[in-house]
Amino acid sequence: KIVTLRSYFPDPPGKLFKLYNISVKEVEFMAKVLAIANQKGGVGKTTTAINLAASLAVLEYKTLLIDADPQANSTTGNGFDLKNIQVSLYDCLVNEMPVEQVMLETETPNLHLLPSHLDLVGAEIELIHHPNRENILRNALEKVQDKFDFIIIDCSPSLGLITVNALAAANAVIIPVQCEFFALEGLGKLLNTIKIVQTRINKDLAIEGILMTMYDGRLRLSNQVVEEIKNHFNDLVFNTIIHRNTKLGEAPSFGKPALEYDMDSTGAINYINLAREILQRQQMTSISQSERIMQEDEAASEEEQ
Repeated sequence: KIVTLRSYFPDPPGKLFKLYNISVKEVEFMAKVLAIANQKGGVGKTTTAINLAASLAVLEYKTLLIDADPQANSTTGNGFDLKNIQVSLYDCLVNEMPVEQVMLETETPNLHLLPSHLDLVGAEIELIHHPNRENILRNALEKVQDKFDFIIIDCSPSLGLITVNALAAANAVIIPVQCEFFALEGLGKLLNTIKIVQTRINKDLAIEGILMTMYDGRLRLSNQVVEEIKNHFNDLVFNTIIHRNTKLGEAPSFGKPALEYDMDSTGAINYINLAREILQRQQMTSISQSERIMQEDEAASEEEQ
C-alpha cells in the first residue's frame, strides 16, 4: 500500500533537477518548517510529529524531525536510547554547534532526527540574557534548510523560550486538539501567543491547520467537539482526523513510527492522509479533491485491536 501511494505525488525536487539537467545552485529551495504546538499536554503533539515526519519521508520527501521537548519522546520514539545521545538540540542552542553535526539518521529512509535530551530543561535559563534569543533556532536551521523538503518541530507542552524559538523558526504551525472539552480551553491562549509572535518576531508565521486527534466516533462528545471546532475555524481545520488507535500507542514502545510498526493500522493511514493533505496545501501534489483522503473503511475495523 505504501509503494502505490507514491504514484499520487510528483518527484521530489532533487529528482526533477536531474531530469531537466538543472544545477541545484540555480534553484533556491528551502524546506517548509512546520511546528507542532499546543501548550496543553496529552493532545498528540509528539505522536503527530513522529508519524507525520515518517509519512513524508516514506513519500520520498527529505524530512528533518526536531525534538524540541526536554522529555525527548520523539527521540526515543524513533528508536534512540537517551543514554547514547552525546549531543542534542541543547548543544545547537547553547553551544552553537552546527545542526549537521548533531542530527542523526533514523531507520526510516529520508528521515533525520535532531535529538533532544534532559539538558534542554536548562537551556531557557542559560539563554535568558542571550541577544536575539528568540531567533537562535531559526539561525541554526538556515544552514540546513536547503537540504530538506520538510522540517517538523515537536514542541514542548509550554509557551516558554524554546517553543517561541520553534514558532520563530517555523513557516507555519499545526495545532493538535484532542476531541475533548478541556482541550478547547487552551486553544485561545496558544492563538494569542501565535499572534504575538507574528507581530513581534515572525510576521510570516501562518497557521497550517488545526488537527483533531484522539477521535472516537462512538462518543457523542468527540463529534460535538469536532463540529464546534469546524464551525468556528472553518477551513483552518484539517479534513483528516486522527482516530484513537491502540497501534499509535504501542509503536513508540518499539521505537518505531506507526507506519513501520503496522502500516495497515488506522493510525498509520490517518497520518498518511495528513501528509497527503499537507502536500496538497503546498501544491506539491496533483491529487484531485475527490481523492484527497484515503478510504479508511478497511482499516476502521482494526481501530480498537
